[in-house]
Amino acid sequence: MRRAVVATTGISALVITLLALKPHQLPTLAGAGSPRTPAAGSAPRPSGGSTSGPATGTGTYTGDPVDTQYGTVQVAATLVGGKLTAVKVLQAPDANGRDQQIAGYALPRLTQEAIGAQSAHIDAVSGASYTSQGYTRSLQSALDRAHA
Repeated sequence: MRRAVVATTGISALVITLLALKPHQLPTLAGAGSPRTPAAGSAPRPSGGSTSGPATGTGTYTGDPVDTQYGTVQVAATLVGGKLTAVKVLQAPDANGRDQQIAGYALPRLTQEAIGAQSAHIDAVSGASYTSQGYTRSLQSALDRAHA
């Protein structure tokens, strides 16, 4: 009898946990949902050169620098025919060895996920939430420039 109660309780907890998970949104380059705003005190920088102009969505666009608790994060997004093909990290927190370690494992994962999702709407990397937030905000501003 005790085993049945423990098993039922465990299964119930698992079902409740699974139902509580937030489903992912469909990725879009234009950015679904609410717009992201740059961090206070960060000034917009001019976008990088565009080879064919924003109408075609081809070129490299520099995102806003986003100040985080551990340093500034800034990226540049490269689009070809409206498709995100590369993300280059221009600035990342690097004040100490721990910041460099976190950036070293988080930024490649964020870049891979952004290119796969074709969007800035990506999951944060565990242990690098501030860097992840700065990355996605800077990337979204670059994508906004590409579609302006």
